[in-house]
Amino acid sequence: MTDSDLTHQLRSAIPSQAHKGLIDSVLPTLINCISDIAISLRTSHHVSHAGSANAFGDDQLNVDVLAENSIREAISRCPFVVTASSEEDPVERHVQIQEASVGNIPEENYTVAFDPLDGSSIIAPNWTVGTIIGVWQGKTALGQPPASKLVASVLGVYGPRTIVIIALRVPGSEPACLELGLSENRVHNGEIEVIRSAVRLAESPYKTRYFAPANLRAAADDEKYMSLITHYIQNKYTLRYSGGLVPDVVHTLVKGHGIYISPVTSTSKAKLRRLYELFPLALIVECAGGTAIDPADGTNILERPLGGLNETAGLICGTAEEVEFAKKILLD
Repeated sequence: MTDSDLTHQLRSAIPSQAHKGLIDSVLPTLINCISDIAISLRTSHHVSHAGSANAFGDDQLNVDVLAENSIREAISRCPFVVTASSEEDPVERHVQIQEASVGNIPEENYTVAFDPLDGSSIIAPNWTVGTIIGVWQGKTALGQPPASKLVASVLGVYGPRTIVIIALRVPGSEPACLELGLSENRVHNGEIEVIRSAVRLAESPYKTRYFAPANLRAAADDEKYMSLITHYIQNKYTLRYSGGLVPDVVHTLVKGHGIYISPVTSTSKAKLRRLYELFPLALIVECAGGTAIDPADGTNILERPLGGLNETAGLICGTAEEVEFAKKILLD
């Protein structure tokens, strides 16, 4: 499938001419960038500290910097993206468009917020990691209602294969979620394959039930979390947890069932960044028919606007009935 075929596939999710720049330019640019990052990671055999830290105090790896620079360079070629920020540099900055891309300033504009390489802690042993990108309508994500202004999410997954999961939800169109496969030789022959044109979680009854409990050690100090883990074991759920947010959520989308839990307890504070991780993943899960909530109070992840770029929260997401059960156990 060529870029024009990709545009046609995306346009089928948004039939009107609204958001033309999103379909024709922003999403193809980001998908091509995912391909570039995948190819670069294939040749980055040495994972090492870059000698710097991001704004959250986390040590940066050379591959973090590689992915960050790749996305920044890509969006500089897209005149519809006017503002960008990332987990590595959490400041909304005006995007300096490359001279070759400068023309008439489009009225349609977007803010991109991204985690360039989620899963740095597991990349050295060569486990699956990913890129998380949220596309917001307008010139800022701050103070905007996420449920309506976050119009697209792009999730790049770098494993034995490179795949991209895209969620689209714009006013006037039905939510859409699709999965693409990117060829290793994408830059040469433009191969993109539609793996699933509609990513949907399954409905009961389920052949197998899956759970992914992040920060399992917190169960030793939290009776409710321990009770929830015990429920999964006693009811013979299958454990699927890698330590990476991206592969664990994607496993749920592939298998059609599952729940991911990153708890907030007295000894386990919120770690996940709302803007760069939680909002985009929540949109993907919801567009696939699931639910994503904040375990601190049970509210929908996309319910509360962003007050600051550095905000964090926990996460429970996946099959709706599983999320509701976990909510009752942890919050009652």
